[in-house]
Amino acid sequence: MTGAQVIVLNGGSSSGKSSIARRLQELLPDPWLALGADTLVDALPAALREGGAGIGGVDDGDGTVTVGPAFAALDDAWTLGVAAMARAGARIIVDEVFLGTAASQQRWSSALDGLDVLWVGVRCAPEVAAARERARGDRVTGMAAAQAEAVHRGVRYDLEVDTARAGAAACARLIAARVTGAVG
Repeated sequence: MTGAQVIVLNGGSSSGKSSIARRLQELLPDPWLALGADTLVDALPAALREGGAGIGGVDDGDGTVTVGPAFAALDDAWTLGVAAMARAGARIIVDEVFLGTAASQQRWSSALDGLDVLWVGVRCAPEVAAARERARGDRVTGMAAAQAEAVHRGVRYDLEVDTARAGAAACARLIAARVTGAVG
């Protein structure tokens, strides 16, 4: 696949998506914006980060994330907005966690319809992701292990990388090679 306008990186918390996105920004010839689930969550008012109608479990709890109707509506708007930026000419790396598994991919696929999208699964063994989560100290304990495999159920990818077996730089090189059409 060459000429991708959007790269969607899907993986659980602490799987290495953000590190891969930063490396891709360094490697790819055009400027790419890195936007994702954390960008949206960080933009929420505090009241919507406390569960209920918003999103719960990202600041406390047992690692389980809950999504309420207000967050779901904002997430839909966010997705359409990211797609609009890509349609306007921005190249976008989406750093996402498909909590709704295949339904999440379908929502993004509908929003990105007509754009050249590279779907990338970012895998990481649950125990490795959990160790990263502990080392980071900014995530709820248990989120990484809970999401490691769950976010991939029913999702189809053009390419999969495993950050437990290869570092972010090596994974980014594989993705960049696919985007630019280079043999690597």
